[in-house]
Amino acid sequence: MKITMIGSGYVGLVSGACFADFGHDVICVDKDEAKIEALRAGRMPIFEPGLDHLVAKNVAAARLSFTTDLAPAVAGADAVFIAVGTPSRRGDGHADLAYVYAAAEEIAAAIQGFTVVVDKSTVPVGTGDEVERIIRATNPNADFAVISNPEFLREGAAIDDFKRPDRVVIGGDDPRALEIMRQIYRPLVIGRSPVIEMSRRGAELTKYAGNAFLATKITFINEIADLCEKVGADVYEVARGIGLDNRIGSKFLHPGPGYGGSCFPKDTLALLKTATDYGAPQRIVETVVAVNNARKRAMGEKVIDALDGSVAGKTVAVLGLTFKQNTDDMRESPAIAIIETLQQAGARIQAYDPEGMEQAKLVLNDIAYCANAYETAQGADALVIVTEWDAFRALDLQRLKDLLKTPIMVDLRNIYPRKLAEDAGFRYTAVGR
Repeated sequence: MKITMIGSGYVGLVSGACFADFGHDVICVDKDEAKIEALRAGRMPIFEPGLDHLVAKNVAAARLSFTTDLAPAVAGADAVFIAVGTPSRRGDGHADLAYVYAAAEEIAAAIQGFTVVVDKSTVPVGTGDEVERIIRATNPNADFAVISNPEFLREGAAIDDFKRPDRVVIGGDDPRALEIMRQIYRPLVIGRSPVIEMSRRGAELTKYAGNAFLATKITFINEIADLCEKVGADVYEVARGIGLDNRIGSKFLHPGPGYGGSCFPKDTLALLKTATDYGAPQRIVETVVAVNNARKRAMGEKVIDALDGSVAGKTVAVLGLTFKQNTDDMRESPAIAIIETLQQAGARIQAYDPEGMEQAKLVLNDIAYCANAYETAQGADALVIVTEWDAFRALDLQRLKDLLKTPIMVDLRNIYPRKLAEDAGFRYTAVGR
């Protein structure tokens, strides 16, 4: 199949590279000339493990290419995927669909022959209807069908998620379009990944409902962790005890400083806006959003409490800035609210992240960025682990203790067993333990 991917960001680039690796011919289109030139030179605009090698392999095999010229890329395609950004709109939290609609107009002008237009971007219910209307209004003679095909990629594990998905969701009712989508995803069917066909609106809502449910599980176990601390229980024992119930499952029951990233915060807000528009309030999701936002700052207060109630004039060493490991994504990272809370209380911050410091500099001010974990700890009054990078899992605790001014560790990801940290001489604070 000949596939054109409009947008060469996280979703478009990963999806395009994986489709090419299946043997399809893929062209990734982006208006950003600098990004396209970088991709042609083998430089990735994002950090995602294995992506650079996957792109290089398929470029060398002439299955993957990059361009800023949309029209010829669309004209020769069997399927055109819209994979542009849908950031939260200021004011109401609704997904900003300007890029999606602009792409639809450009696609309409370039279509030649029957073409499947696929919404890969995360979009609210009814967006596919509007994309179809725009294309028909722009080019009444166009022969096309609009399909919803939401992505379910975890940053840091996106390639594996794409190639070995829990499911593929395809929303639409045009027989020709559905057959093309089946051919595109046929390599996954061979690997026994389920492909679920449903209505277009059902597919659009599935994406939001899935992310909202996962955000709810995270927020639930975080609140249970708080209760565990009060009653003297271990949240991991509780999580295992409930997670073995196959009606609940063990995933997303890991306590921490709250969820962040490009999906959960944005998608829960967009779902709430859609629910309001349709008169079907989502009270549980409303509470999840509020509790998660409050939790991030509460983790900053947890650090202050560990330093005997005051950080004024003190230096706090922060390990991990990105919202999770194996990404350079700082969007809605808990580290932002935690650091700002500490700074407002008078703390100085020195920090290190294996991949996220350049992005962190765009959103955090007055931080001393360090070269590694040990330099970060030098002379600090406390060490705080915010992101669960593998590089932080087996640090030399004795060395860290000797570098710190006072041996205080606040482990917001529960990387270290309490006994190990305390045996090394730390005053240790964890989450839910």
